[in-house]
Amino acid sequence: MAETAKSDMKNVGIYEKEELPRALAKYVADLSDKFTKEKGIFTVVLSGGSMIDYMRKLVEPPYVDSIDWSKWHIFWVDERVVPKDHEDSNYKLAYDGFLSKVAIIPDNVYAINDTLSAEGAADDYEARLRDLVKSNVIAVSSVSGFPKFDLMLLGMGPDGHVASLFPGHPLVKENKKWVTFIKDSPKPPPERITFTFPVINSSAYIAMVITGTAEANAVHAALEGNENSEKLPVQLVSPEGELKWFLDKDSASKL
Repeated sequence: MAETAKSDMKNVGIYEKEELPRALAKYVADLSDKFTKEKGIFTVVLSGGSMIDYMRKLVEPPYVDSIDWSKWHIFWVDERVVPKDHEDSNYKLAYDGFLSKVAIIPDNVYAINDTLSAEGAADDYEARLRDLVKSNVIAVSSVSGFPKFDLMLLGMGPDGHVASLFPGHPLVKENKKWVTFIKDSPKPPPERITFTFPVINSSAYIAMVITGTAEANAVHAALEGNENSEKLPVQLVSPEGELKWFLDKDSASKL
């Protein structure tokens, strides 16, 4: 991704902190309109953390009334293996933050089975994705053969990790499974499930949303870094379609 970003900075947006959520909301709403008109379904993959704070703009005018929420299908790129009502749950964060405020069909929100172990939850989530591919809810990439989501919303940690794919961890190189699990996450809680890079990179669109000075070094490495050094996970994000960066001025301060 570093080479692409360096030569195509038009896909890197740098915003004032209060402007970024509005820019992201417009981007998501425009893609929602595009895909619901084209195929009657919009498959969206969420991450946790501050991403949900930015998504709250979607439940405000003018976006909330312009989106056909009944066409949305919501997934998680990674999830902590905790009960859905636990404060660490990405599902709870998203539900409390915006999903409970819009007319999304409950059956179209695909949370993990929180009664299973990390390995069991990952296997179950992949099995559900495979069923949704068979029923044509999720498309398949003609290039990779992996599921192709319409929009994936990714954040990044200060260490350059995306989803629950951490620097130096063997899962970064997983190329067969759609969904896998981690029991030794460097960032608590330790047990999580995560999409693999082949699934992430089969996406039609990816929005990489990063804010804060703690992330500035990793942003610099991703967009202008030394090609001879070992790549951070964020540098391996390279979707089939468009990768759009949403940075605030703090995270972009080293560019």
